[in-house]
Amino acid sequence: MRSDDHSATIDVPHVESKAVIKGKASLLPAAAAVAARPVGGWKKGVAIFDFVFRVSAMVAAVAAAAAMGTSDQTLPFFTQFFQFEASYDDLPTFQFFVIAMAIVASYVLLSLPLSIVTIVRRFAAGPRILLLFLDTVALTLTTAAGASGAAIVYLAHNGNQSTNWLAICQQFGDFCQKVSGAVVGSFIAAVLILFLVALSAMALRRV
Repeated sequence: MRSDDHSATIDVPHVESKAVIKGKASLLPAAAAVAARPVGGWKKGVAIFDFVFRVSAMVAAVAAAAAMGTSDQTLPFFTQFFQFEASYDDLPTFQFFVIAMAIVASYVLLSLPLSIVTIVRRFAAGPRILLLFLDTVALTLTTAAGASGAAIVYLAHNGNQSTNWLAICQQFGDFCQKVSGAVVGSFIAAVLILFLVALSAMALRRV
C-alpha cells in the first residue's frame, strides 16, 4: 500500500510587537506638527526690515526738508537799493521740494502702525497691498522732488551759458551746500522707499 506525502503551506500572519506599534504611534504627532507648521516664517524678517527702512526713510525725508527749508544766506555786502540774499522760497522748485518731502515724511510716519501690523500678522495681505500702493505713490513724489531739486542745484553750481544764467555757488557757498545736501537726502529717501516697495512685493508672494 503506497502512501503519497502531501506538503501543505501555512501562512502565518506577521504580528508586530507592542514596542514597534508604540514607536510608530509616537511619531505620528510629531509628523503632524511638522506638516501643520506654517510655511513662510521669513516673512516676519521681511516685516522687521520694512519697519527699519521706514524709520530710516522718514529720517532722510525730514533731514532733506529741514536742510532745504533752512537754506538762507545773505551776503555781507549790500548797496542802498539791493541786498544780496538767496533763500529756498525764491524758487518755486525748492518750495515744491520742501512740501513734497514734508508730505513723504508725514506719510512714512503714519505708515509705521501698518508696518507693525505686518510684523504681528505676517500673513495678512490687506495691509501689504495698501502699503505697496502708497509706497509707490510716495516713491514717485520723492523722485520728482529730488530730480527737480537736482536740476536747480546743477544750475546753481554750473550755470547755463546759453541762457546767460550765472553760477551763484561761488558767492552763496553755504546756500548751495545746504540745498545740495537736501537733494542727496531726498535721493537716499527714494532708495529706501524703493526697498520698501520691493519688500512689500516679496511679502505678497505665495509660498
